Parts: sequence; C-alpha cells; structure tokens
Amino acid sequence: MDKVVATAADAVADVRDGASLAVGGFGLSGVPNALIEAVHARGVGGLSVVSNNCGAMDSGLAVLLAAGRIARVTGSYIGANKEFARQYLAGELEVELIPQGTLAERLRAGGAGIPAFYTPAGVGTQVAEGGLPLRYDGEGGVALASPPKEVREFDGVSYVLERGIRTDFALVRAAKGDRHGNLVFAKSARNFNPLAAMAGRVTVAEVEELVEPGDIDPDQVHVPGIFVQRVVQLTAEQAADKRIEQRTVRTR
Repeated sequence: MDKVVATAADAVADVRDGASLAVGGFGLSGVPNALIEAVHARGVGGLSVVSNNCGAMDSGLAVLLAAGRIARVTGSYIGANKEFARQYLAGELEVELIPQGTLAERLRAGGAGIPAFYTPAGVGTQVAEGGLPLRYDGEGGVALASPPKEVREFDGVSYVLERGIRTDFALVRAAKGDRHGNLVFAKSARNFNPLAAMAGRVTVAEVEELVEPGDIDPDQVHVPGIFVQRVVQLTAEQAADKRIEQRTVRTR
C-alpha cells in the first residue's frame, strides 16, 4: 500500500503522447509545478489538459503551453495568459471554455462514476445551443464550433446536459499526504485539486509534507487514498516555492 515514488520523473514516466491530464490549481495557488516540469522533461506532446486555467505568468501549465506540448484545453478561464490567447486565436490550440462551476461538477461527477448530469448553467447561451469556437482557422474564422447539447425541462426550469470528465492522469498538489495516498490541502490551494484527483484514472500527488499512515486525522482527509495511485514528496525548496500572481500593498 506504500504509494510513495522516489521522484517526480518516476511518477509520470508512463505519461505518453496524446494523454489526457486533469490538473489541479487556480492561478498560482495549489499548482503541481514539480509534476508539470517532469512531464515537460519527458518531451511528450499532443496533450489534452483539463484545468481551470492553463498556467499563469511563466509557471504551471504555461511551461507545457509555451513548448507547444498541449493540443487541447478544457477550462473556464484564459485571463491574462497572452500565449494561451495567441495560440487559441491562431488556430494552434483547441479550447473548450465552460462555466467554472460546471467544470468543477464535471470533474467530480467523472470521479464519482456519474456519466452525465443536468445543470441550469449555460441554458439560453452558446454553451447549450452550440457555436462556441473550439478552434479558429488563424484568419479570424471558426474552424470548429461546439455542438448543441441536450436541454430538458424539470419542474418548469430548463437544464442542459453535461458529461462527466475522466482523464488518463491527474496531477495535484497537497499540503500533506501519507504513504497510503490520503491528502490534505491548505486553504485556497485546495481549489480544483480534490476534483482533479477524483477524475484521473492514475492520480499523482506531489506533497509538501509526507507523513506516516495514521498521522492524519481521518476527519481532516480531503481526498482519501483510494483516489490516489502515486505520491511524491517535494524538497524543502519546492515546497516553499509559492509565488504571488498579483502582489498588492497598502500604506501602513
């Protein structure tokens, strides 16, 4: 039951070209940077990524994006990532943009074995009716648009059918984990990490602190070890690397 792997490189050694990855994080918070760097070092490409955003500044998934390793992104936020926007508009990247809450529930549903669910989010928009640009042609036109989705009425309210998400791998970062794969996340770094962990067929967790089984109070476990196949302990330097995306200060 000991799921600890010696290095991040060993933990992602079977990630192949064309694999799908669910990746935790939100902005710069709770991003599995060591595992992403290890995937980058493997040289694999054509990846399909499911994540809230595709990296920020020059870290996280932005490393794979800048190297041209990502073919498709399912997410809910482009934000200030200029390279993400450039690749999307140039037709180099296929992008499925969906409401943030829908993304969260699609990951959770996939991990819970629920193939699809109905939600009111997106009804009456291109999310449900189709026509959202999945890929541009590089000249301002749409090369591939999203198809319409099933809409059904319950108790007088319309809902759109959304599919659960399952991926080949999931990469997450936790504040604490034990050798059985039980994970605890810290504050806002929790974000999409538990949901991504559930969605992966093979889930790899990098942890800032590795403890022995039994050291984590069962009531404090955010993701039980049944969802996690591999655990990598970060170095002290890696664990301390927590950048701030938008630094703000005020006069005392």
